[in-house]
Amino acid sequence: MSTAPRKPSEEELQDATQGFRNGSSSAFQMLYRYHSQSVYRFCLRMVGEQNTAQDAFQETFIKVFEHRSEFRGDHFPAWLFIIARRVCLNHLRSQKKHDEFDEEIHGEVTYMRESDFGMKMCVEKALLMLPVQLREAAILREYEGYSYQEIASIVGIDLSLAKVRVHRARLLLKKILAPVVQEWYES
Repeated sequence: MSTAPRKPSEEELQDATQGFRNGSSSAFQMLYRYHSQSVYRFCLRMVGEQNTAQDAFQETFIKVFEHRSEFRGDHFPAWLFIIARRVCLNHLRSQKKHDEFDEEIHGEVTYMRESDFGMKMCVEKALLMLPVQLREAAILREYEGYSYQEIASIVGIDLSLAKVRVHRARLLLKKILAPVVQEWYES
């Protein structure tokens, strides 16, 4: 019977961060195992397509390892998400040059009544309809649980602008999802 690996303590994560700074491959592996799921989820929500998200995810950790000597701070997750954000934005830029209008993403939001899964799919599609700046702020706040200050640091903006972007993302999501929510609760 296999058991899930235990979550490292804050002290172990700090030790791993220090070891990573010093070039320890085992520390990098520990940080990778701990942060890989949240980075992959972020990439998937940012780019909206599984293959591109996997490419962005892999590129993120390659860049993290290659640039480990440039890590100076104490907050490894923020630095990691700064890199993931840049990689995702680069993928979105290159995708924009090659993609045509995607009716499925930009079309009318539809849902499945059978379960909450249908509503989750609607929210995911609505998230992809947001401008990239609002999308990343919403993902970092609502899905990854970062504070406004951490979002500001990751994105490289003022605290007040981070709050504004999250607020605007919520308002736009509410507007996009209003017809779906109304129909959902009427049925």
